[in-house]
Amino acid sequence: MGQCGITSSKTVLVFLNLIFWAAAGILCYIGAYVFITYDDYDHFFEDVYTLIPAVVIIVVGTLLFAIGLIGCCATVRESSCGLATFAAILLLVFVTECVVVVLGYIYRAKVEDQVNHSIQKVYNEYNGTNTDAPSRAIDYVQRQRRTPHYTS
Repeated sequence: MGQCGITSSKTVLVFLNLIFWAAAGILCYIGAYVFITYDDYDHFFEDVYTLIPAVVIIVVGTLLFAIGLIGCCATVRESSCGLATFAAILLLVFVTECVVVVLGYIYRAKVEDQVNHSIQKVYNEYNGTNTDAPSRAIDYVQRQRRTPHYTS
């Protein structure tokens, strides 16, 4: 009877680690998609750090894959040290997620104001005839949205 509980708990842990791997793959895909999609809009932002969230998403996906691997290996080998390490890493991930949510909530208005300011600055300098990078970015956005050129 005790063997059934151990087998089912191992099965559940392996299944959870497969979910970690799936989440890691999805995060890496989303990060790459954001990186590729918003690379065309980098002229709207003054900071060179605008694509850091995409890179962070890819790094988190890679870390989730490694965490899933540690958990799966520890589960299959029934290593108490490996399972303790896995539990500690999961606790660290949970605390980090809580901190990121709180910081995101605190700084969301500041980020929105800075993005709006940068976009407004680029649009104010746009006259439709320049061939500089910000003008090309506005032209690209207008082609994507199929709107006519802005004339002042």
